[in-house]
Amino acid sequence: MKAAVHNLEGKKIKDIELANFVFGVEKNDVLLHQVYVAQYANRRQILAHTKDRAERAGSGKKPWKQKGTGRARVGSVRSPIWRKGGVIFGPTKDRNFKKDVSKKMNHKALAVVLSEKLADKEIIIVDSLEIKESKTKKMGKALESLKIKGSVLFGFLKSEQEAKRASRNIPRVDNIDAENLNIFDILNHKYLVLSEEGVKMIEKKYKK
Repeated sequence: MKAAVHNLEGKKIKDIELANFVFGVEKNDVLLHQVYVAQYANRRQILAHTKDRAERAGSGKKPWKQKGTGRARVGSVRSPIWRKGGVIFGPTKDRNFKKDVSKKMNHKALAVVLSEKLADKEIIIVDSLEIKESKTKKMGKALESLKIKGSVLFGFLKSEQEAKRASRNIPRVDNIDAENLNIFDILNHKYLVLSEEGVKMIEKKYKK
């Protein structure tokens, strides 16, 4: 497979060959859905937490004797039927939403989503993402030159950290290290921008 390589001025420089095992994989929506849901669940933070009767503050002493008062029997002020008592069946921080996905499934799903993005012309490959100054204005101008409209995900190498810093404050633009690419972030953005070296690194990492 071939793909065009542009520079940050938007001019096409050349075509490069892409590995079929990464960018030429058949469509598999079932696998994509399974891995996407798992990655989404694994990012979920447990915030809601209610206290049961064991966690509520209050004396453990019986409020009044069992018989002879004419009132209903009760054993604790922390009873769920009392005001400020414990909560029954409420959400707790002990819930676990984690889902396991094998490494093989993750690799296959990433290849599927990269192949679909390439087929839809939503992967932009540039000769280099290295810039001398980490200025937001430069990255914004590069996006205009590449005629990218919509949400963008940049995949940066370690040598491209200046450009990574420059892209942080641009609306609808997110960045990630190319070695940590995942289908959750890719599918949540319209375009994926990679450097030529970034593409080679991905192909090397997932080579069979």
